[in-house]
Amino acid sequence: MVTATNAPIAPSASLQALIHAAAAGDHAAFAQVYKRTHVHLFGVAVRMLGQGQAAEDVLQEAYVSIWKSASSYRSEMGGQAIQPMTWLIAIVRNKALDALRARARRPESAWHDTAALAASDEEGGDASVSATASTPTPSALQLLEQASQALRIDGCMNALEGSYRQSLALAYYQGLSHSEVAAQMGAPLGSVKAWIRRGLERLKNCLAAQGVGA
Repeated sequence: MVTATNAPIAPSASLQALIHAAAAGDHAAFAQVYKRTHVHLFGVAVRMLGQGQAAEDVLQEAYVSIWKSASSYRSEMGGQAIQPMTWLIAIVRNKALDALRARARRPESAWHDTAALAASDEEGGDASVSATASTPTPSALQLLEQASQALRIDGCMNALEGSYRQSLALAYYQGLSHSEVAAQMGAPLGSVKAWIRRGLERLKNCLAAQGVGA
């Protein structure tokens, strides 16, 4: 691992600059990347996997991957700008999808073991964890269906055209408003609204063709 010898990067540096510094082995810059993004990226993992240890494990794996692959980040590809957060979210989503695939392959007995362990942990956990203890534990069938549906959604998302896919990803996975999506993509607000509307229609039609309820 190369150790950075330059002066520490400024706390006000852009996320892109911090990723490039991390690629050069700057641990302080990587710590800043984590500080600025971990709450948002954890939210992405939670939306895909549900609250709990699975999302935390995915986030940890994602940051290991971010550190190792920081040098592969490019701000532009094929003439299209790639925002740092979009790149980071893609890494988390890929790790989460790997976890969903592994979850879908596990035998039903393992689901019950995991649910029992989670319930035991919650009983002895802190207030923030016990607040979720009253939530009914999903059955193995429900978890499998959630995993399968997430994979089908991902397949339909990947089938969308670039503008539709990017605008939906920013709005759905990153939770941005239409105006924030427009700013991220550098596109007119009216165009972004149309992309999201048409993208949702195509996504719904794709899922309907696979027998997934709207």
